Amino acid sequence: MTDDTKAGPEERLSYEQARAELASVVERLEAGGTSLEESLALWERGEALAVICQRWLDGARARIDAARQEPAS
Repeated sequence: MTDDTKAGPEERLSYEQARAELASVVERLEAGGTSLEESLALWERGEALAVICQRWLDGARARIDAARQEPAS
């Protein structure tokens, strides 16, 4: 997630922002009381946020793996 020019506005969220919004979505879904349409919209937003979080985590893992493979100076 380094090329912000190709990402949509929601994809420019930091990991922390996406995770916090995802937690909020989960809380709202677990609380219930929403219409089917709103629940589906929340679910879809949650799925999108989960993808954003996973991309950040995958990128972090790749950076760690690359750093571990570099020879020590």
